Amino acid sequence: MAKERRLLKFSISAVTFILLEVAALAMLNRSGDLQHMWIARTGYRIRTAAWSSSETIRSYFMLQGANETLAAENIALNNELLHLRNRIRVNKADSISAYVPVSDGFRKIPAMVCKISRNSQHNYIILDKGSEDGVIPQSGIVTSDGVVGIIDAVDRHFSYGISFMNTNMSVSARIGSEGAVGPLSWDGVSSRGAVLKQIPLQYRYSPGDTIWTSGHSQLYPADIPLGIAGESKVVNGSVNEISVKLFEDFNALRYVTIVCAEYVDEIGYLENLEEHHE
Repeated sequence: MAKERRLLKFSISAVTFILLEVAALAMLNRSGDLQHMWIARTGYRIRTAAWSSSETIRSYFMLQGANETLAAENIALNNELLHLRNRIRVNKADSISAYVPVSDGFRKIPAMVCKISRNSQHNYIILDKGSEDGVIPQSGIVTSDGVVGIIDAVDRHFSYGISFMNTNMSVSARIGSEGAVGPLSWDGVSSRGAVLKQIPLQYRYSPGDTIWTSGHSQLYPADIPLGIAGESKVVNGSVNEISVKLFEDFNALRYVTIVCAEYVDEIGYLENLEEHHE
């Protein structure tokens, strides 16, 4: 009984306190303009905070869709840029007034990075697009800032790729618009460091020249900017090795484009014919 009386007394006290608080607020609201303004402002702040929180949650869930839209737009712009560079290179024109789009022979598939390793000599990348999205092995992975890697294996919904930050990978690269071509590979140390190898001594270049994809492979379109040439050193007395600072920041990589050669089977067939003739 004593316990029940204490509980009843506590309940009565709590109800009385709440009623007194409500009455006090009502009196305060009616007591003057200043108090009324304070109460209204407090209510407004509470409503604003609640609305802001709901908008933040809503924006978070809409973010992925917005990013996918931006990625698709970025691919379209990159396609136009590559077409323009290809047209200028072919025609060697000083004017772009007669520009006509030219196919570069690649399908583009936007993808998002699910996971990427950066702490070994054989780094890899996993993307959120697979065979059901049209991805095939031996497709290139690029961004507007350079080459990211190459697709090695494909599942229905995901792709596994070898990162450019892998000592087993190289990219055919060119110095400037019409300079020497050689293999570009990661320097094995810095996430933005690379080395352009096998450049004959007779080819001249200047530190600060842009390094581009050459287009001499089935993996990547030509004229993707890769980085800036730095200092060089002579190797075996016959070729130069040039240090390159990459444009691509692998520490901030999020969205990429998978490039699939449209005529890979035909090109492979011709290459096999050439090998048999030799």
